[in-house]
Amino acid sequence: MTLDDLRAFVAVCEAGSLSAVARDLGCTQSAVSQRVKRLEREAGVDLLERQPRGVAPTAAGRILHRAAADGLGGLDLALRRLADLRRGDGGTVRVTTGATTVRHFMSDAVVAFRDRHPHVNLEFHTESSSRRCFEAVADGDSELAWITIGPPVRGIEQHPVIGLPWVLAVRAGDPLAARDRIEPDELAGLRLIRLPENSTSRMRLDGHLGHRDGAPAPDPAVPGPSATSVADWDTALLLAELGVGPAVVPRLPGHRATADHPGLRLVPVPALPPLTTGWAVRQWAALSPAAVEFAETVNRHLVGGISAAATGRRNPAAALGSTLPGPRPQARTTGS
Repeated sequence: MTLDDLRAFVAVCEAGSLSAVARDLGCTQSAVSQRVKRLEREAGVDLLERQPRGVAPTAAGRILHRAAADGLGGLDLALRRLADLRRGDGGTVRVTTGATTVRHFMSDAVVAFRDRHPHVNLEFHTESSSRRCFEAVADGDSELAWITIGPPVRGIEQHPVIGLPWVLAVRAGDPLAARDRIEPDELAGLRLIRLPENSTSRMRLDGHLGHRDGAPAPDPAVPGPSATSVADWDTALLLAELGVGPAVVPRLPGHRATADHPGLRLVPVPALPPLTTGWAVRQWAALSPAAVEFAETVNRHLVGGISAAATGRRNPAAALGSTLPGPRPQARTTGS
């Protein structure tokens, strides 16, 4: 078998169609089929089965697909790094982020990194959810992804960096704006602007508000009052300032979240556990030196000047535990 055979097989499993992969590769369907047949002869079992519409991997095919997809993603990333070294241009760091991540979490770090490493290319790709960020890392499209830390994901390491406290964003003239804090129970009757659908931050917030210790689970047939949904935190802040409604959002680093909103007030909700954010990578130890340096630069700016040596260069979470509540964070993974 060859790497091209494996790439074709993985593509067929994901597309569910020999003809679609043939079009993408610019070859005939027969050529794609021959690649799969070579793998089947090598494995001694059938890897694909025909269905009314297209094809699907057999049980054996699913085993090979999973292993090949994991291996090819890392190999393709390594080949890109070798190409960077061959060109001598200082390499490329590919980062996948959410819609507002660079603005709130990385802008100072990007300037500092560029000053120190002018020949390293930075590529930022925007995705709409942590799940899509995980996919970009798993597929080898990015070395780093900035995510809301969530449950373990197979083949992905999650490195917590900073915890963001929750606040209630309200218009300056709102009666709640004068409060120095608000309790979670007081949010129940508010028509809150909702965070992005299916986002980890929204699921965490809904879980905190609906399943706090001692609180009954909400009736799924009776959703909480809500008037507006948004695609990102910045939009929620803008609408709250306009008086559309209050929004419960994480307090973002620095003052960028409110500098452009003089009519906005952020009331702490200290009873809610902070939202933890950080890096997702395939393997921290396998990152390119440029990627490690960029991640450490972001970490230093977020946590107030922690030195590169203190971060350990192999696991940023180990030295950044002071930024998070509770026990020292650890990298999360379920293995490769």
